[in-house]
This record gives sequence, C-alpha cells and structure tokens, in this order.
Amino acid sequence: MSITAGIDVGSTYTKVVLVNEQGEILARELRPTGFKLLQVATSALEHCLQQAGIKREEVNYVVATGIGRHQVTFKDVHVTDLTASARGAGYLFPGTRSVLDVGGQTMKASRVDENSKVSSFRLNDKCAAGTGAFLEKTARYMGFATEEIGPLLSTSREPVPISGVCAVFAESEVINHLSLGTPPADIMLGAITSLVERCLQLLRRIKAEPEFTLIGGILRFEAMAESIDKQVDVKVNVPADEIVQFVTAFGAAILGQRRLKKIAEEHALEANI
Repeated sequence: MSITAGIDVGSTYTKVVLVNEQGEILARELRPTGFKLLQVATSALEHCLQQAGIKREEVNYVVATGIGRHQVTFKDVHVTDLTASARGAGYLFPGTRSVLDVGGQTMKASRVDENSKVSSFRLNDKCAAGTGAFLEKTARYMGFATEEIGPLLSTSREPVPISGVCAVFAESEVINHLSLGTPPADIMLGAITSLVERCLQLLRRIKAEPEFTLIGGILRFEAMAESIDKQVDVKVNVPADEIVQFVTAFGAAILGQRRLKKIAEEHALEANI
C-alpha cells in the first residue's frame, strides 16, 4: 500500500494530510504556521504519523504546497497551491469547474477543466478586507474569539452594510456600528456579506462556470457558503466537516499518488524494453 503526504504551508495555518492509494485520508493535522515554517511542517507530519500508526519510512512520497512550500526541505516535489486546490476539489467533486479558496490572508478563484487543471485564476488585491483575517479581526474587536464566529453568526437577524474596500475603512464602519448599538451578530454577518461580494468579483473576473466548489478555512462558517450559494443562484459544493480546510493539502497528497503511479508505469515500461 502506498502512502503519500500533502503538506500545505499556508500564510496562517499549516495543514498536513496522509492519503493511501484509494484516496482515503489516514490522518490530518492543522497548526498555526508562525515563522518557523520547516519546524511546524515537520512536527505536523510527525503528529499525523503517530495518529495513523505508521513510520516515516512508510511514506512513499511527499508533496509540498502553499506559500512556504520551498521551506519544506524533505519534500519530493512542490506544486503551487492553485494546482493542489484544483486537484483536491476535483477529486472530491469531479464536476468542479470553478474553485473559490478563501483563507486567512488570501482569496483565490480558479477556473478548471475536466482534468482539474487550472485554465484561469485571479487573486485578491492583497487587502485584508478581502480575506478571513478581516473577519477574525472584526470578531476580536468586538470581544469574540475566532471559534465564536460561527455561533455568533447563527444569532444574526439582518446584516448591516460594510462597504469599505479597504480593511482600515471597513474597521471604521464596524466601530461606527458598535457606537450606534448595532448587535455584534449583525455586524459579523455584514462582514461576511462584504467578503462574499469580493468573492463574487473574483469569480466574475475568471468567468466562473458551475459546478462551484468552495474551500478554505473561512468556508467552515455556514453563513459564508449560504450567502455565496444565494448569489450565484446554483448549488455550490462545500467539503464536509473540517475537510474544507484541508482540500489543498489533500490535493497535494493525491498528486503524490498520481506521481507514484506514473513512476511505476515508467519502471514497468523500462523493464519491458
């Protein structure tokens, strides 16, 4: 049985997934990236190995991705996060033609073909108002932890408008709403609605087509997916449970399995020559 590891060193979190040749996830781990990228990638992998009950030498191939992929010195190969995300989304939902990835520091939209290869993509304009960091900052300003965002959103009745295209201006709007006595839940939903509009702008720029698959840490908040679902007017795919945060790492591990099969085929061909 072949085992591959996908390591996604993101700007906010590092995710590691172990996958077998059937595409089943054997173990997964998520940790804050921090500034010691190699160290966190190594420790996260070691945790996965312990969780799966396997030894390091039993991992046949390691694929690194994400912003810190070059720092993973023990990798066999590295790929871009756009490539890994497309492969992961396409494996989970074969009909995927557009992928929206909303993370802590970045937002990416990709259009993919029937082979899960990226044909067009756009990134956010490097502003925190277009990423999950803005949601987390808004929550903290109102006295809520990141893990409280989901429960808070569930109590909202109506979103308040937050139209600032810059995180600084958007924060000023949040402060103003609080001073007027606006419920924090409605402010939080307003921040989600503002983020969704930026998502839609990226999707329009790549001329996105259904099926849409949504991934990234921010998609663990149901209100985010529900809002996008309503706006695009077609059903969207969202990976179940916490897997939504691991799709890129999972895609990297799946690419590792594909690479192993290709290597085996090349060896078999050489043996027959």
